[in-house]
Amino acid sequence: MKSSNQHTDKTLKGAEIVARTLEKIGVDVIFAYPGGQALELHQALSHSNIRLVLPRHEQGGAFAAGGYARISGKTGCCLATSGPGATNLITGIADAYMDSIPVVFITGQVGLSFIGKNAFQETDIIGVTRPLVKHSFLVMDVNDIPSILFQAFKLAGTGRPGPVLVDIPKNIQQARTVPVYPKWEEINDARQTPPPVRNSEIDMIRKAIKRAKSPCVYAGGGIIMANAAEELREFAHAFNIPVATTLMGMGAFPPDDPLSLRWLGMHGTYAANYAVNKCDLLLAFGTRFDDRVTGPVNTFAQDAFIIHVDVDRSEINKNKRADLGIVADIKEVLTELNKNPLRQNYNDWFARINEWKNSYPFKYKDSSDDAPPKPQYILEELHRLTHGEAVIVPGVGQHQMWAAQFYQYKSPRQFLTSGGLGAMGFGLPAAMGAKVAAPDQLVINVDGDGSFQMNIQELATLVAEKIPVKMVILNNQHLGMVAQWEDRFYGSNHCCTILKHPEDNNSYYPDFVTIAKGYGIPGKTVNSRKDVTEAIREMLDHDGPYLLDCRTGYEEHVLPMIPPGCSYKDILTE
Repeated sequence: MKSSNQHTDKTLKGAEIVARTLEKIGVDVIFAYPGGQALELHQALSHSNIRLVLPRHEQGGAFAAGGYARISGKTGCCLATSGPGATNLITGIADAYMDSIPVVFITGQVGLSFIGKNAFQETDIIGVTRPLVKHSFLVMDVNDIPSILFQAFKLAGTGRPGPVLVDIPKNIQQARTVPVYPKWEEINDARQTPPPVRNSEIDMIRKAIKRAKSPCVYAGGGIIMANAAEELREFAHAFNIPVATTLMGMGAFPPDDPLSLRWLGMHGTYAANYAVNKCDLLLAFGTRFDDRVTGPVNTFAQDAFIIHVDVDRSEINKNKRADLGIVADIKEVLTELNKNPLRQNYNDWFARINEWKNSYPFKYKDSSDDAPPKPQYILEELHRLTHGEAVIVPGVGQHQMWAAQFYQYKSPRQFLTSGGLGAMGFGLPAAMGAKVAAPDQLVINVDGDGSFQMNIQELATLVAEKIPVKMVILNNQHLGMVAQWEDRFYGSNHCCTILKHPEDNNSYYPDFVTIAKGYGIPGKTVNSRKDVTEAIREMLDHDGPYLLDCRTGYEEHVLPMIPPGCSYKDILTE
């Protein structure tokens, strides 16, 4: 516990007010990288009760704050200096915006008198990030610091969550005043509060269900954000309706439940894609009709009566027109529906669904014991040896999709992924942030060799901060997903997607285990299938961070696959 600064009067510097306000809000961790215009903030925070985690790159800090928020449901916090420090946050800010993740980003800024004069390390970060945040604040008066920070955290975490930026000029950090701190209940924004559920809307949903012969639930990440997974499970069983989730909604409904269709979209299950498109009633709960799910929107669920429930009014009819659009908290809607269930039998519908499930499961052709391990097999073994209880944080690419297909997620906030932005380099720092937020949970970064290298410097943070994240690299020496598209649609003409050694086609480089050891992290290289199980056990038994480099070779494609621009009818299964 660090002691607070002592002052001879009641005034505090703006930077000290920031630290004390964050304490009052309840912030316990900030991922913070220092710099000239944030120096005052760092000095003040060093005397606070807040843990400061130093990433090795601001982008790593931004992703870590997002990982913290994704697993905990709390609002993450990240701090950087002006100019390049602030601009290095942009990918992490965009990631939080696309996936509706609550993070407050605090940036230092040059003094007010220097703004607009191209001062050293000056950047208009407010202007740069305007399309990527729920709101942004430039602090112009030291007296406004407490109320602005309270507003920022309230905005980030209520309604549809998302990132908020607070830019604090250095002279404001240095100015002194007697702070006045607001209370949570004093910070209100009617725009963030969805309207109450109306009985007439519940009645309309029930009437649509009563008419349906082949209903289906299409559940997105909004279910998890609203903490409505239990209500969804109760609804599905009470009403006897199958459930498909999005990638962001995985864990909201158990994959082994008889009503589960798993997840839909470009690499989702055949059954989920067909059921959602062939149903006569589509209940879209907390989802946004993403293009990777719908394909050409005019052919998506074209014969279904669509009911769309979302907390964000702007999502209704934005991508796909709904027959009934309801702006509401999905948890409240499901709670009301569950008070008076309407259960019907859909024998013919379930017979079709079971045929799709049985005919087209996730599958692959396994390798021999002495051959390089298949990535799908590695994920299956990881699931078996962790009893399906680990939190998996992938990067972006083929490995991300295999992690979604071959590790089964039974709980919300168990699969943390960059869904909307699809940001390579997400995995390691996001896993780092998740482990800081949930130290008692097993957190595993499943990554590709391309994605892992984008923020490999965060290995140093794992060691310095004693963050025991496990890392499994599915190493195929390619930018696998882009190479797969080249194989499928460009005659296997690989341009800038092969990562092999330019002079030795049979070698794997870089040597990730050697690099990890350079940071003080043990690891192991796996070259054959027969070594996978013992290597995973060794990784899981190790107390600290550990890196497993699984050299899989490049032969596998992620299947099924709906080609870009095509509909569910064009799904590739071989």
